[in-house]
Parts: sequence; C-alpha cells; structure tokens
Amino acid sequence: MIAVSQFSGKKVALFGLGGSGMATALALIAGGAQVTAFDDNAESCRIAAEKGIPIADLRHMDWSGFAALVLAPGVPLTHPKPHWVVELARTADTEIIGDVELLARERRATCPEAKLIAITGTNGKSTTTALIGHILKAAGRDVEVGGNIGRAVLDLAPLAPGRIYVVECSSYQIDLAPTLDADVGLLLNLTPDHLDRHGDMTRYAAIKERLVAGAKLAVVGADDDYCKAIADRLEKAGHDVVSISSDRAHITRGLAFDGGAIVSVEDGAVIADLSVHPVLRGAHNGQNTAAAIAACRAVGLTDDEIRDGLSTFPGLAHRMQPVARLGSVIFVNDSKATNAEASAPALKTFSDIHWIAGGRPKEGGIASLAPFFPKIARAYLIGEAAEAFSTTLAGAADTVICGTLENAVKQAADDAAKSRAETPVVLLSPACASFDQYRNFEKRGDAFVSAVMALDGIEPFTATGKEA
Repeated sequence: MIAVSQFSGKKVALFGLGGSGMATALALIAGGAQVTAFDDNAESCRIAAEKGIPIADLRHMDWSGFAALVLAPGVPLTHPKPHWVVELARTADTEIIGDVELLARERRATCPEAKLIAITGTNGKSTTTALIGHILKAAGRDVEVGGNIGRAVLDLAPLAPGRIYVVECSSYQIDLAPTLDADVGLLLNLTPDHLDRHGDMTRYAAIKERLVAGAKLAVVGADDDYCKAIADRLEKAGHDVVSISSDRAHITRGLAFDGGAIVSVEDGAVIADLSVHPVLRGAHNGQNTAAAIAACRAVGLTDDEIRDGLSTFPGLAHRMQPVARLGSVIFVNDSKATNAEASAPALKTFSDIHWIAGGRPKEGGIASLAPFFPKIARAYLIGEAAEAFSTTLAGAADTVICGTLENAVKQAADDAAKSRAETPVVLLSPACASFDQYRNFEKRGDAFVSAVMALDGIEPFTATGKEA
C-alpha cells in the first residue's frame, strides 16, 4: 500500500467503494486522514465498514470541514450530469480529486526519485502498460504495474527510490488528476469513446492531453488527427515529444512500425523485429511496441535489454492471445473484442481465418468489417447475433450457425485442419458483448481456451510463444 500522508490530520470525504475506492480509503487512513466514506450501494458500505473505514451518508454531512472529495473514477463528474455528491462538493467549493492525483501528490512530496510512467489512449493502453512492465521486470528493474489495468494505484508497493510505477490511466482517472506529472506520459491514440461521460470529442481529447502535457517526456501517437494536433501543441510549447506510429510514413522523426519491425525513423535503424513474434502482431501492436520502447529508453534501458524483454512477452489474456497450436493451425483468443471496431485489428492481422463470432450484438453489427470478409475462410456464429451476422456475411463468406462456443471450436478446428494455407487461424473475436451466454468477456475467453485445450493433439503456447 502507498500510504497517502498529504491529508494527514485533515477531513476527507470519499465516494465510491469499489476496488479502487476501498484501496484509496485505506491508503488515506494509513496516512493519517480523517476519512468519511459512502457509496450508493449499501453492501459496499457494509464491506468497507468491516474493514474499519468510517461510513456516513455524505448527503447529511457538513461539507465546510472537508479538505477534499476523493471520487472513484466510475462516478459521473460532468456528464450525463454530475453525481449528487459532486454537486454537494462544488457547492461547498471542495476540491474533487481521484486516486491517481493522490499518487502524484504523494510522489512529489515524499519520493520524487520514484519513476512514474503513465499510459492512456482509446485503444491499446492495457497491452502497452503490460508490455512496459514486462520489459522492465525482465531487465531486473523494481517495477509496480497498476491503475486501470487492474490493481488500484494506491494498493501498489510503497514509494521507494529506484522503483518504477507503470500506471494505465483512463480518461475518468485523468479527469480527477489535475496535477499528474509523470516522468513519461504516453498517449497512444484517440477515437470517439466514453462521450456519454465527457460530452463531446473535444472535451474527451482535452482530458487525455493533460496526461502528456504534464509529463517530462510526452510519447504521442501520430495516427489520428487529434493526437497529431496535441503533439504539435506540445512541441510548440517546448515540451520534449517522441512521436510513435503504426506506419513509418506518418512521421518524420520518432519510432514507427515498418511492416515487420520497429525502426527509428531518423536513421532507419531497426530496433526490434516483430515479424516472428507470436503475440505482437499487426500494425496496432507495432505502435504499442514503439510506445513501450520509447518509455523504456526514457527510464534508462538499453536496446538490448528491451529486445530481450520483448522476446518473452506473453501478451494479455483475451487480447489477440495465441493459446495453442494443432499442427499448422493456431488458435487465438480475442474475446475482449466486444464490438466490430475491436475485432478489426485481429481480422486485419491474420489470413485464412476461421472466425468464431457472435453474442449479444452492438449497434451497427459487423457491417463495418466488410473489407476483411475476403480473409474469412468460414465464420462460425454463436449467440443472439448469429442470424443477423449470417445475413451480413451472405455472399461474402461461408457461414455456419453453431449456437454454442464449444460447437464452434470443434467445427472450426476440423475445417482449419483441412486448410491448405500455411498458417490457418481459428480466431475467437466475437464483435459482440458476452452477456447472452457469459457473465463477461473473460469468462467467454476462458471457455474458448478450455474448449481448445480439450482437442486431441493440442499443443499449448508457452510464454515465449513456442509450443510447450
């Protein structure tokens, strides 16, 4: 735990007692703050009280005594309308902040020697965060990884000189972190997302920009107009900026993916060869890797150390994750792809695809994926979306309605084994929510892996990407 001492002896209101909220309350109490916590969920309040966190309904408190409101990132700050606790805090002119801001303040005040790498972006931030953490750990560095990727930032090991904190930040967290000052800030890309919480794209982009604007080194993607404009503003303001791209043609200086490798655009030097990497496939992962390389260089790693770490990266579960091989057939778990846009990178990356898709459909279905339909050897459709997806694919790709994931895996495996392609792929990339058949995409991905591992002769991938 990182005990937060910056509010020692002061009264702090805290709202939202999920995983990060609970960790934040305990960190504040450990640092000497007088916390009063609350949540709209009575069960969350009960659990918090059992952990020794003082609970009281903040609607009935005297707000004049609170030094701050610490808000969980899932609680609406501005849109679609401010939560009632936000309105109370603003009426009392009480500062509203979140856990990432508490980390930033504690680091500045007590241990500025600890390094902070902060990562954001609409897509790819979890993979990039995990990749940076893996490379640093492989090089023997003292590393803590957390934030939006899973572990709450204040639940990480205490601040210490030489320790490197690699933190994934959502737009919600950045919105509550006005003085975030990472040593390295990464902004990968920007596409419309969470606009129900931020109002419009302009505000969403401005929130993301704060993370890199406050960093000593800004690593910024160059593949969309919003990020390019942000990079231009930072450079004109005198910031140190490294551009990264999934396409070498997009930048004149920085690091970019060049078909199969990460290259330094200035001199053409090849930094890392991704052409045979089992996990980091596709241009989108090329940009993620370029970002990770820039961050790791910035905190002192050599290119040899970086290459060694890249070679053993196992990937993230459910995100274009190679899980097994059967002869020449590779099985890939991309269950995290819960809409068409999220399925596009996998369909773009692979060829001779035996595509398992379906579930509870999102608005627009899979029509936007039409450019990739010629790459589909056959589609194995499951769940509520099966009939609709079959109609969309009619005339473009062969389809079979399988109903369940287990049936789809068996049929896809049989068909792929007969393929004459060099590397057929059985790909679970549903382009749908999981809720018709599974509690979440993780459970769906786990079911896919279980079905694959039950096949005769299957060979699981190891962390190095080779068969066990």
